[in-house]
Amino acid sequence: MRIAVFAAGGRGDVQPYVALGKGLGDSGNDVCLVTNLNYEYLVRSHDLDMLPVETDMQAVIENEKMREVLEKGNLLASMAQMSKALKRSAAEIAQRGLEASQGADMLLVGITGAFIGASLAEKTGLPLVQACNVPLTPTGAFPGALLSSLASRLGTWYYRLSHHLTRQMIWQAYRPADRAVRRQVLGLSVNPFWGPYGSDVLRDGPVLYGFSPAVIAPPADWASAATHVTGYWYLEPPDDWSPSAALTQFLETEPAPVYIGFGSMSNRKPEETTQLILRALERTGQRAIVFSGWGGLEKSELPESVLMVDSTPHTWLFPRVAAVVHHGGAGTTAAGLRGGVPSIIVPFHGDQPFWGQRVADLGVGPAPIPRSKLTTDRLVQALTRAKGDHAMRRRAAILGARIREENGVANAVAIIQRGQRLQ
Repeated sequence: MRIAVFAAGGRGDVQPYVALGKGLGDSGNDVCLVTNLNYEYLVRSHDLDMLPVETDMQAVIENEKMREVLEKGNLLASMAQMSKALKRSAAEIAQRGLEASQGADMLLVGITGAFIGASLAEKTGLPLVQACNVPLTPTGAFPGALLSSLASRLGTWYYRLSHHLTRQMIWQAYRPADRAVRRQVLGLSVNPFWGPYGSDVLRDGPVLYGFSPAVIAPPADWASAATHVTGYWYLEPPDDWSPSAALTQFLETEPAPVYIGFGSMSNRKPEETTQLILRALERTGQRAIVFSGWGGLEKSELPESVLMVDSTPHTWLFPRVAAVVHHGGAGTTAAGLRGGVPSIIVPFHGDQPFWGQRVADLGVGPAPIPRSKLTTDRLVQALTRAKGDHAMRRRAAILGARIREENGVANAVAIIQRGQRLQ
């Protein structure tokens, strides 16, 4: 079976689909990823075919305006910025999608590729599988991923509504790009103002959720047999990867360090953020591994108790540290939970507050600290609790062990292949 997989965004958005693609490839399928050129090495290093999209997502995130809205946590403003970027890149993604669809048996899409995927499925007649690592199916069990911060004030009556609002926010941000793609590239009529959610393509196809049922149990009102919670889609390091001698030595020195990194989230004032982190570490006497990443944290005169690293596989690193401090992206949250150590989440925007609150509700991390409210004192309090709360550490270890027993990729592959045989 030939499967075209659509994935775009930051590395944390793309990496689960590389894992899923690798699992499908290892099961005898021919897989092609349509994704950003930034990730060519990531894709090729796992022996997957690729049709590159020229859009530089790092440049999009590091845009000064985007940095400003992300740090302020202004969701609507950040969605507006992403809408502009999507409109610029959507036509190229759709064109690459048409190329990938030639000879394909199935299209597989995540959140960022859902609408282009639905339009391509409509154009080509190919079956569509939605594969997401953020819950989007409406439920009364928990709030929508983009609007979870309002839940504590509005109550549980708001939960189901918030899912529909979340889906509309995603759609309205993408709608200008969708209109252009359907008219100019695919020759299709424009989708309704409220989106294609009622279309046969999106309504009837299977939906795979790449998170653990131990983290989000499938709600009773997800009645459709086509909705599956498979477990996380983890990507193990390439066979030729190994840690640096400096990192190995740092990890072997007691006490175990914490990890601090904000992934693809940019900082307008990286030196100020670095100093905030260093002050908190000094006050707690905590050693740390700090990820520079797209956030641009500076390496100026770090103490011996702090090691700055570039990209390091989270699935390898996180079980070896005492706690993880991060932005709450779905992929980084998944790796932190699997690592079995407490997570301190500093959400910037999007679904990050949702995952931060979920971690707190599970009792495996302190309450999330919004990036706009991050201070040295708040980070000190969170680090102190993550280190000294033995019940929290025990819960994190138990949850991590349970997640490590799951095989989300294998579960997803089995569902996809079973569905294909039934067609």
